[in-house]
Amino acid sequence: MTGADVLLLALGAVAVGAGVLVVTTKHLVRAGLYLVVCLGALAGDYLVLGAELVAWVQVLIYVGAVVVLLLFAVMLTRAPIGASDDLDRPGWPAALIGGGAGLGLSVLLVDAYRWSTVALPDTGTAERLGEQIFASWVLPFEVLSVLLLSALVGAVVLSRPDIGRQAPPGDGTGAPTGTAAEVDSGGRR
Repeated sequence: MTGADVLLLALGAVAVGAGVLVVTTKHLVRAGLYLVVCLGALAGDYLVLGAELVAWVQVLIYVGAVVVLLLFAVMLTRAPIGASDDLDRPGWPAALIGGGAGLGLSVLLVDAYRWSTVALPDTGTAERLGEQIFASWVLPFEVLSVLLLSALVGAVVLSRPDIGRQAPPGDGTGAPTGTAAEVDSGGRR
């Protein structure tokens, strides 16, 4: 076992541990920060595997943008920051479903490859990756950017309760409505 193997396993363990903490914590902001650790460990795994471009894209896009957007949306929607009582559900159904899905995928993978080796294609370059992204995959990237923009606009709308509300109708007498501080003794505002 080489040093790269040990580093790969250590970063994988950090990623799995942080991923477990993301789904088990009751604090929403802490879950976002654990997600940063998980995605950062994955970027480290990519660096160990020699995929520097993918590692930096992981850091810039996922750690730098998506997690910041998640935390920004949490702050904009005024979601509870501390532990939430509504998250106090039993975890065994999710563990059962996740374990079953993991076992099923493992069986499928072993059955598909039967422990044989697979010939890898030539090492890609940033130029070839850019050609693929901006020639074949430009539409999904644009759809994703519109989706993220609409999520941000939705968070702003949800955080502002005054948007979309109509003024309360008067009492029908034509007299001004409002609080005592808004209406003077003559009935004028």
